[in-house]
Amino acid sequence: DELLHECLRKEKSRALREPAPFARQTGYETEIPHEKLTIAQARKGTPAQRPVRVYADGIFDLFHSGHARALMQAKNVFPNTYLIVGVCSDELTHKLKGYTVMTEDERYEALRHCRYVDEVVRDAPWTLTPEFLKKHKIDFVAHDDIPYTSAGSEDVYKDIKEAGMFVATQRTEGISTSDVITRIVRDYDIYVRRNLQRGYTARELNVGFIKNKYRLQNQVDKMKETVRTVEEKSKHFVNRVEEKSQDLIHKWEEKSREFIGNFLELFGPDSTWRAIQERSGRMLQALSPYSSPRGSPSSSPTRRRSVSPDSLPPAASPPSSPSYPKKRNRSSIKAASGY
Repeated sequence: DELLHECLRKEKSRALREPAPFARQTGYETEIPHEKLTIAQARKGTPAQRPVRVYADGIFDLFHSGHARALMQAKNVFPNTYLIVGVCSDELTHKLKGYTVMTEDERYEALRHCRYVDEVVRDAPWTLTPEFLKKHKIDFVAHDDIPYTSAGSEDVYKDIKEAGMFVATQRTEGISTSDVITRIVRDYDIYVRRNLQRGYTARELNVGFIKNKYRLQNQVDKMKETVRTVEEKSKHFVNRVEEKSQDLIHKWEEKSREFIGNFLELFGPDSTWRAIQERSGRMLQALSPYSSPRGSPSSSPTRRRSVSPDSLPPAASPPSSPSYPKKRNRSSIKAASGY
């Protein structure tokens, strides 16, 4: 037993360092008796030298995480499982399902390097026959429980289910080979332009005469990207200007309120300026002579003394007109002169 366990440990260690082997054309050969197991016996556990041989088949085109998760479930459906994976050939797949992206050899190698796979069967049959199950000593077949309609059958796993050899796995939602291909077809132009930029020729991409179209489209996309960049920078600039404007408006409002407050404090009804004026007025009244303007009451606290008319000095008479000698007649002038 210790030797057997050591051999199994080395086998598992080798499986992590090397790809899974291909199944022999002659099938599985062993000296250990291979008795048929029930699901209850398999779930309870089997001896180390007698693992439960579980078979899972498929196309496995564009091998993805959904495939890997299904194989992980098949590997862990029983405590001691030896997982055999069958991969259908290109010829059979193209005939019954459709064209594949990867070739059969590429699909074989993808499965050989999956950590959950212990053995790969090349050119696997589309429908499992009793002869195939016996040849590879298969105990159970793992697949999702959805009826698989193909090759004129409502469910290719119908006979396996009726024989009690079927164990169900769960599909991974959101990922499938068809989904991946749909993404590529949907964004076909993007991937063609990407590969042209990476050095693939138009002939290799089977685009031929539309190469110039993609070159022009690339230039248009670059222009769009440039415009988008300019728009983003413009928006950033406008946002900064708006922020600065808001700051200036707030500062202006603060200064305005401060100016108005100072003005009202200085010139308002109870302002400092009015108090200064009143104080100045009182000082001027204290320093000015006690006289008041004509026709107005005196601002002096004492009245002027009354003056009598007799005490006034005599009024000056108006100046007299100058006296000139009277004219004499001509005869008197002659008598005076002796003529």
